[in-house]
Amino acid sequence: MENDAADQSLRRSDISRRVVALREGLLRAGVSMAYLAPDQVNNPMVFDDHVDAAVRTFQQHRGLMVDGVAGPETERALAEAQFKLGARQLAFSPERPAFRGDDVTELQRQLSFLGFYYGHIDGEYGERTHLAVRELQLNLGLEGSGVADAQLISSMERINRTISPSQAFSLRDYERLSQASANLRGRTIAIAPGSDVDALAGVADISSGGPLTEKLVAGDVCNRIGKILTELGASVEIIEKEPVDGIDLRADLIKASSPSLSIAIHCDWLPQQAASGVSAFFWGRPESSEVRSPIGHRAAELILKEIVARTGSTSLGLHGRSWDILRLPSTPSVQLDIGYLSSPLDSSRLADPIFRQILADSIVIAIQRLYLLEEDDEPTGTLALDDVLRFNPPS
Repeated sequence: MENDAADQSLRRSDISRRVVALREGLLRAGVSMAYLAPDQVNNPMVFDDHVDAAVRTFQQHRGLMVDGVAGPETERALAEAQFKLGARQLAFSPERPAFRGDDVTELQRQLSFLGFYYGHIDGEYGERTHLAVRELQLNLGLEGSGVADAQLISSMERINRTISPSQAFSLRDYERLSQASANLRGRTIAIAPGSDVDALAGVADISSGGPLTEKLVAGDVCNRIGKILTELGASVEIIEKEPVDGIDLRADLIKASSPSLSIAIHCDWLPQQAASGVSAFFWGRPESSEVRSPIGHRAAELILKEIVARTGSTSLGLHGRSWDILRLPSTPSVQLDIGYLSSPLDSSRLADPIFRQILADSIVIAIQRLYLLEEDDEPTGTLALDDVLRFNPPS
C-alpha cells in the first residue's frame, strides 16, 4: 500500500499548489475529465471530487492500487506518463540512472514488433534496449549509436506504416526508399524482355508485318520504357539474354548492373484462346502468401494498377514467386505478363504500336509513383507523363 504520510501524499482535503501540478500532469497523461483542468474550476488548488476521480482513473489504467491517493508510486507512474515517444532523446549510460517513461515503453513495443527487442517491456532504457536500438540503426543504414534520436524515431514512423514483423529483413530497403528523392535522374533501372513465346499463326505485327512474338512485343515495350527513362535522366540497362537449356540467365546480368529496380516483361500463351489479361509477379511464397520483397510487391502492385486503369485489360492479379529473376535480395524486382499471344483480343492489342506505347507510359508512371513521398502520390490513372517531367526537372 502506498505511503500514507501526510507530507508524501495528496488527499482530497489537501489545498496546495501541488494539486495544480497534479491536475496538469493527469491531463498530460491522457486523463480526460470535466472540471479537471485548472482553468475550469474556481480554485484549482483544491483536491476535489474531480481530481479524486481522475487519480483513481489513472491508477486503474496503470494497474496501481485504486485508492485516490497520489502517493509516491502514483506520482512516479504519473511522471513516466508525461513522455511521448520522440519528446526527448533516449540514451543508455551505466554511469547514470536509466531513462524511464511511456516513451521508452512505446519504443520497446515497436522494437519488439520489428523483431529487435526480446526483453520485458518495462519502460526502462537499459542495456538491452540500447543494443536493440543499435541493431535497428545498423539495419536502417544509420550510425549505430544506440541513441533513440529524432532521426531514428522518424524512420520508425515511416516504416511502421507499411511493414509487418515478417518483413523486418527489408528495413534497409524501406529506409532507402523513404529517404530517396522522387527524381528518377541518376537511378539505374534494369529492363529484361522475354523472348520465348510465339503467337498463333496468322497474327502479324502492325508496324513490321512480321509474326507477332514475345521477343518483338516485349522488346519493343522495353525499348519504349528505356527511351522515356533515359530522357528523364535515368540510366537504363536492357537485359536481353535468351534462355539456355531452359535456364534463365538474366538474373546474373541484372545483379551485375546493381539497379534500383528490375522489371522483366513477358507475354504468355495457353492452348485456350479464352485466357486473357495482365498479371504481375514479385518475390514471395505462394503457399503462405508471404511477401519476401515488400518494395518489389509495391512496385508490382502499382504497375499492374496503372496498366489496367489505362488499357482496360483484365487484371489477373499479383502473385508471389521464387523465380531467380525475382529473388534478387538487394534489388526490388517485378515480372509482368502483359497479355496472352494465344488470345485474339490480347494479340490484336499487342500487335498495335500505339497500345505498346500506352503500356510503356503506364509502367514509367508507376515507377515514378514508387519513388514519390506519400503526400505527393496521386490516385491510379491520374498522373500523366507531363507530371513525371515535373518531378524530374532538367539538371
